[in-house]
Amino acid sequence: MRTFSIPSAEAIAHLHRIAARSRSLSDGEAARVAQRAVSEIRAGKDAALERWRRRFDGVSGGLRASRIPGSVTPGFRRALDVAIERISRFHALQKTPAARLSVAGSLIEERVVPLDSAGVYIPGGEAVYVSTALMTILPARLAGVKRIAVATPPAAWDRSPELRHALSRLGIREVYRMGGAHAIAALALGTESIPSVAKVVGPGNRFVAAAKRAVSGIVGIDGIAGPTEVAIFADGSADPEHIAADLLAQAEHAADAAALLVTTSAALGRRVDAAVARQIAALPQSARARAASSLRRYGAIGLARSRSAAVSFLEEFAPEHLGIQTSRSIQDARLFQRAGAVFAGAASSEVFGDYAAGSNHVLPTNGTARFASSLSVRDFVRRFVVVSLSARDARSLAPSVEVLAQAEGLPAHAAAARLRRTVRP
Repeated sequence: MRTFSIPSAEAIAHLHRIAARSRSLSDGEAARVAQRAVSEIRAGKDAALERWRRRFDGVSGGLRASRIPGSVTPGFRRALDVAIERISRFHALQKTPAARLSVAGSLIEERVVPLDSAGVYIPGGEAVYVSTALMTILPARLAGVKRIAVATPPAAWDRSPELRHALSRLGIREVYRMGGAHAIAALALGTESIPSVAKVVGPGNRFVAAAKRAVSGIVGIDGIAGPTEVAIFADGSADPEHIAADLLAQAEHAADAAALLVTTSAALGRRVDAAVARQIAALPQSARARAASSLRRYGAIGLARSRSAAVSFLEEFAPEHLGIQTSRSIQDARLFQRAGAVFAGAASSEVFGDYAAGSNHVLPTNGTARFASSLSVRDFVRRFVVVSLSARDARSLAPSVEVLAQAEGLPAHAAAARLRRTVRP
């Protein structure tokens, strides 16, 4: 893995290299494909969707998946139940009460209601992401969303009994065998066979990302998921084997994944580099090829001159996943505010967050952790306000509202307020 000093021009250049990956999310080809899918499916509905499915999914017919149970091992059933229980317990805590203000006989109340529907996209390229089903469907269920429609590539549905079992276990009855930009367009716009949804969530490739951007505003979206990334902050007390394993776990996702170690210990950096070389050789060929390409392009070891330099660099990065493996991991976790999720301590490998720790693995990428958050129950509700003023309160507020409206040059606003000066119960 390449090594550079922090701070340095090379360190900044590497962050720019990682950030440049996001250009693929809005590249010309993906944007054109997404816009064409949206335009054609808006006009042609089912007939257009079938053309896209034949071309990109390689199938015809069988859009609505039949309820074929997945035959899975007892071990998988137990593991799935463990993950469901932990994710549900944590996400149930995200149900926050609505705001409520009683003043001068008036009630200003915020009401929180679930979305009536949500579309969940579960990718299925080189891997089938059963875990994504848990991370997207469980928060929607806990929020109270009554209709959840799932789209996943036909190959993923057909070849994975684990995915079919998981969706059945989660009570999903509406599954569509379609993937890519046309799947997002169909969920958002609706066709004769697919009622439109209020919001579309879930990660996917650059065509999925471009389609989500194209339908944003027509429906809600959770964000534009980019290539995955992990950064690990470690000192000389860390175990190089653990760090190498965590870097490789992220790098094996795809050739454009990013995996960085930032450390104040040059000796640890050398040991991690050696451990990565040793561990990557033991991976199966396909995973080894993806991880090797990822580390060659976006992997790095940053040697920080001080702890403060390391923190500044990582805050600038704002990584999707931030691992902290230091002698004081819990305290050091408080130094960071810009990360999708933080995993503090040697035992806290990011892979637990991917599956069963309880947190959500749909996280902001490409530096968007500066303003975005992980998927949660809150993403599946709407908040609106009901204002019920007493006559006494209206009479009291009316003069102030009238003055403010006049200052803005809105005489009809002022007149409406003025009429309430004499309102009676």
